[in-house]
Amino acid sequence: MTAKVIDGKAFAASVRALVGTHVAQLLAQNGIVPGLAVVLVGEDPASQVYVRNKHASTIEVGMNSYEHRLDAGTSEADLLALIGRLNKDPKVNGILVQLPLPGHLNSDLVINSIDPAKDVDGFHISNVGLLGTGQKSMVPCTPLGCLMMLRDHHGSLSGLNAVVVGRSNIVGKPMAQLLLGDSCTVTIAHSRTKDLAAVCRAADILVAAVGRPEMITGDYVKPGATVIDVGINRVERDGKVKLVGDVHYASAAAVAGAITPVPGGVGPMTIACLLANTLTATCRANGLQEPKGLTA
Repeated sequence: MTAKVIDGKAFAASVRALVGTHVAQLLAQNGIVPGLAVVLVGEDPASQVYVRNKHASTIEVGMNSYEHRLDAGTSEADLLALIGRLNKDPKVNGILVQLPLPGHLNSDLVINSIDPAKDVDGFHISNVGLLGTGQKSMVPCTPLGCLMMLRDHHGSLSGLNAVVVGRSNIVGKPMAQLLLGDSCTVTIAHSRTKDLAAVCRAADILVAAVGRPEMITGDYVKPGATVIDVGINRVERDGKVKLVGDVHYASAAAVAGAITPVPGGVGPMTIACLLANTLTATCRANGLQEPKGLTA
């Protein structure tokens, strides 16, 4: 068996195009332009790349992009004051504080200072609680992207067995909640799960979000299962740095029915869903109908 490759890059392009169409309609029909504010504290190289990509994608779909780059030594009070101003700014519909923050800043405090309605990362405790109780919320971008790809591949997910390997607040837990919302039978597994391979082999849908390079091999995969690899790990091989996922691609692809590659799988969907969330937040703030196909 050779798995179908789920092309996240192409799927993300289609999501961005759909967002762009809705943004153009918002401007033409309501005179509204969604605005996304991104706050970057410090000069973490990876974060700088992410912020540049987010800026370019925001402009591409016709939204306004507001970047706030702060020194690494910025005080917590100054950062909270900036977020307070963005919360009150009607031109800003979405606020994203790029993580990780410098060590002297309390990430939970900062994230929970964002207006939940503008929390396009879906990390605010209010949005976490709403998602966990099946209510309308802002949904974390990476799990939302995974859900979109799964729906596109399977159609209905109802009744499928899903295993999520990883229990982080950013991916593992919200991914499990979204799969439950689509009527999957869900198991959250992790590094201390007994006989992890056997648990994974029971999955029709296997989501790997554990942060360990190529941990999930073909032996963990049920024949014909759909494998979603959320991991992005930098490893050195033959003197070169290579990006690999949490899944050993070659062995898993030989068993799975469908699989996301790394790179080019889940990664591009994260920014696409950030734009979708900003559009959703804009519609909700203005009492307009939310776009179909872009929410959980």
